[in-house]
Amino acid sequence: MRRVVATVDNLPRSLAPPRTWPIRTTPGRFTIEATADGSVIGGKNAARYAPFVALVESVDTGRAVALYRRLYPLFQRAYEALGYPGKYFNDRLVAVIDLLLATPEPSGPLQVELPEIQGPLKPTRPWVLYRFSDPALEGLSSGQKILLRVGRENEKRLKAKLAEIRKLIAREKVGG
Repeated sequence: MRRVVATVDNLPRSLAPPRTWPIRTTPGRFTIEATADGSVIGGKNAARYAPFVALVESVDTGRAVALYRRLYPLFQRAYEALGYPGKYFNDRLVAVIDLLLATPEPSGPLQVELPEIQGPLKPTRPWVLYRFSDPALEGLSSGQKILLRVGRENEKRLKAKLAEIRKLIAREKVGG
């Protein structure tokens, strides 16, 4: 429960550390393609996320929300232990879903760049350092940037599932 709650709480922030995620990171490496205007997220990158998106879509939303409701006291305790006494985890979850649903859907390829590394030590995994070239996209929350990185079609599919979940969990007060 703690990892789920911590991940949900971190998604609106600038950083959502993978070590707190309740799932493993997507296998494979982030890919880019060189264009005349610079580097863009590689077209094959979205395929890395296809199994995860298919899994998410295969989950029966009604049953998942029913399970969430049964386990809500545990989510709530974990949220309060995170430092939010008197606040409701369900409210945070709905706000996070709203933020993710508001993720922009740029029309063209997403340009990325590697930051300049100062100093003698070079990263062993530079592909994890790519950032969006557009400051407006780079300024989005970590959750929104994750949605952009999964690819346009995967983003739409995940947003559809998030909208279903939101409709069910925001319909009535859960736990509070």
